[in-house]
Amino acid sequence: MMKHAWDNYKRYAWGLNELKPISKQGHSSNLFGNIQGATIVDALDTLYIMEMKEEFKEAKEWVEKNLDFNVNAEISVFEVNIRFVGGLLSAYYLSGEEVFRKKAVELGEKLLPAFNTPTGIPWALLNIKSGIGRNWPWASGGSSILAEFGTLHLEFVHLSHLSGNPVFAEKVMNIRKVLNRLDKPEGLYPNYLNPSSGQWGQHHVSIGGLGDSFYEYLLKAWLMSDKTDEEGKTMYYDAVQAIETHLIRKSSGGLMYIAEWKGGLLEHKMGHLTCFAGGMFALGADGAPNDKTGHHIELGAEIARTCHESYDRTSMKLGPEAFRFDGGVEAIATRQNEKYYILRPEVIETYMYMWRLTHDPKYRQWGWEAVEALEKHCRVDGGYSGIRDVYNNHESHDDVQQSFFLSETLKYLYLLFSEDDLLPFEHWVFNTEAHPLPVLHKDDGNNEDEQK
Repeated sequence: MMKHAWDNYKRYAWGLNELKPISKQGHSSNLFGNIQGATIVDALDTLYIMEMKEEFKEAKEWVEKNLDFNVNAEISVFEVNIRFVGGLLSAYYLSGEEVFRKKAVELGEKLLPAFNTPTGIPWALLNIKSGIGRNWPWASGGSSILAEFGTLHLEFVHLSHLSGNPVFAEKVMNIRKVLNRLDKPEGLYPNYLNPSSGQWGQHHVSIGGLGDSFYEYLLKAWLMSDKTDEEGKTMYYDAVQAIETHLIRKSSGGLMYIAEWKGGLLEHKMGHLTCFAGGMFALGADGAPNDKTGHHIELGAEIARTCHESYDRTSMKLGPEAFRFDGGVEAIATRQNEKYYILRPEVIETYMYMWRLTHDPKYRQWGWEAVEALEKHCRVDGGYSGIRDVYNNHESHDDVQQSFFLSETLKYLYLLFSEDDLLPFEHWVFNTEAHPLPVLHKDDGNNEDEQK
């Protein structure tokens, strides 16, 4: 699958951000401004892990010669961080090739002006030439988004580690300070925070889009610190407690789901993005307070089961973008604009974590069902495409091979069917784009000089 996705990208869209597998040409998302090569950088570590050495070599050569950040365009700070900075950091840690470290730090420096706000909560969008930032015009009263400013922590800690420059880690630690000063409604973190006033915007709470990876990074920051980041640990387990109390519900048919919270009212909808939380709960089970380890594993298993049902209840056996638990439906998309599948990884990600942490064979079985569905419905002559309606019997392809299909979906599938000693959890933490970053053990905190 990786070879089919990569070879077609190389044939039809080399050096551009993504491939349009039906029209067999390049696709450039505005998330990356004029930065090119998203698929190359996102796929580097997958190629390496799968021992696709020739492909890795040609990807590395492209990065050396062509990856250019001196572009006059607005980029998404979050997307560029998780895909480009994360991809470069992982490629460096896996291969030891200096070019990746150099490019990661260079890009990190270009992102620093995003933090030039009255509170230090970064802008969502940044022109990396002028250093001018702003927020998405649709976000609550000029707010920054929790999942965006909360998903820089792992990468920026590593940038400080690899550059010897503490400024990166200081920027993300300051975000924590701002959050800890604020009152949390019912212990929950709203999705919107104004970077000028330092106050919450609308009180919307989600473990799906706009919130998701903020929670993931609290847990992973603690794990990546070799369990020394007590603040991250406390923030994570407190947040899970509030999520359990206010957002986790059981349907009449017995399916556990995570609802969305809008100013105290629940919307009984769960996004595909939210399905990552099964893996997160399981990953965090071992460190859970008060003998709650078994309970957190159980939460993970229940979310995995619900998300599997969202796949199983479609014609194509691929899950919709969002599914609902109201009006008599359970785990089914009821709105046309929520019936699409864009090659997303979150459900497979949760299967991989559940497999590693329980070794229950059903998770491999469910993963294989997804492989068969991807091969049947998403594989086309020119690569892999997303689907417009997973409930239809006839494929209507969206003609985009997302870079995260190579970075995340295929990597998590490969890991699901590999031995546990390939990227073992005690040594590696995955960023939210599935880029593995090494745990920073207590004894290697001060070796920035050797790393330079």
